[in-house]
Amino acid sequence: MESNVIPDSIRPQRLQPGIGFGSGATGTLRSSLRPGVTVPIAPLLPSPASFASSSGPPPPPPPLQLHSLYGGVGAGLGPGAAGHCNPGNPAVLKEAVEAVVRSFAKHTQGYGRVNVVEALQEFWQMKLTRGADLRNGALVVYEMVPSNSPPYVCYVSLPGGSCFGSFQFCPTKAEARRSAAKIALMNSVFNEHPSRRITDDFIEKSVSEALASFNGNREEADNPNTGIGAFRFMLESNKGKSMLEFQELMTVFQLLHWNGSLKAMRERQCSRQEVLAHYSHRALDDDMRTQMAADWVNREQSVAGTIAQELASTERELEEARLAGRELRFYKEKKDILMLAVGQLSAANTATLPSH
Repeated sequence: MESNVIPDSIRPQRLQPGIGFGSGATGTLRSSLRPGVTVPIAPLLPSPASFASSSGPPPPPPPLQLHSLYGGVGAGLGPGAAGHCNPGNPAVLKEAVEAVVRSFAKHTQGYGRVNVVEALQEFWQMKLTRGADLRNGALVVYEMVPSNSPPYVCYVSLPGGSCFGSFQFCPTKAEARRSAAKIALMNSVFNEHPSRRITDDFIEKSVSEALASFNGNREEADNPNTGIGAFRFMLESNKGKSMLEFQELMTVFQLLHWNGSLKAMRERQCSRQEVLAHYSHRALDDDMRTQMAADWVNREQSVAGTIAQELASTERELEEARLAGRELRFYKEKKDILMLAVGQLSAANTATLPSH
C-alpha cells in the first residue's frame, strides 16, 4: 500500500482538498490545474446544498440520486428503471443486464454467446476510433478483490473513470470478471442514448425540480453564488456531455463535499465560482487523494477510531451499491482514500518508534 509522509501533505491552501487542521486557515490559489449507462438511479452529484457551507468535519452525506433529488432525470434509461438498481430485485437486475448483452451481441456479432469482456473493450475502442475524447485511451481496467474462496468480487473501471462491480454471487474469478463486464457494458450502451445528453431542456427541467425540492426561487437559479445557481452553472458548463461523463466530473465534488473540503474553502473566502472553475478542470489524482487522506489522519489523531468507523460505513455503502448494480466510483474512491490514510498513520507511527 502506498504511504506518504504526513507533514508534507497537509499544508493548507485555499483551493485544495486538504482542510489543513492545525496549520492555519489561509493560503493561495494553486497555480497548477491538472486535467482530469449508469444504471438509472446511480448517485450522480452532490445536491445544490452541498455547495453551501456545512458544519465539519461532517459525517458523510447520504448518496444523492438524481431520480429522487431532481425528479425525472433518470427517465428514459431503459425498461424497469427503478427495479434495475433495487437490491431487493436481483433477478430483475440480472434479467435486464442479460437482455442488453443479448441485444448488443445481436447487433454487433450476430446470434450466439457473447464474450462480454471482449465486447466491453471493443465498445470503448470503437468510441475512441470514432473520435471520443478519452484522455487516457480506451483501456478497460479490472480489479479483483483478494479472496481465497467464493464469492469472488471484481471491479471494472471504464476509460473515463466510472466504476462498476460484479453484482451476482460469483463462484469463480472468471465469473466475477464477466459479471462486472456485463453491468458496465449495459451502462455504456445506455449512455449512448440521446436522453442521456445534457441539453437545454434537460437543464431547465433539472433546475426547476431542484428549486421545487429545496423550496428555492428563480432568482437563486440565476445567481451562481447560490447552491442551485452553482448546480445550474455546472450543468451549463457541461452541455452536450453524456450523463456518464458528467457523473465522472461530479465524483470530484462529491468527494470534496464528503471530505469537508467545500466547507473549508468557503471559510477561506473562496467563491463558489472560483471553486467550480478550478475543480471542473482538474482530474481526481494521487495528489488530491493524498491530501484528503491527510485530513482523515488528522481526524483520527483527534478522535481515535474515526477512520475505522468511516471505513466500515463506506464498505457497507460500497457493497450495497455493487449488489444493486450502481456506479461505484464515489464509494470506491472513499474507501481507497481511507485506506491511504491508514497507510499514512502506519508510516507516521513507524517513524516515531524509538530505535534500538
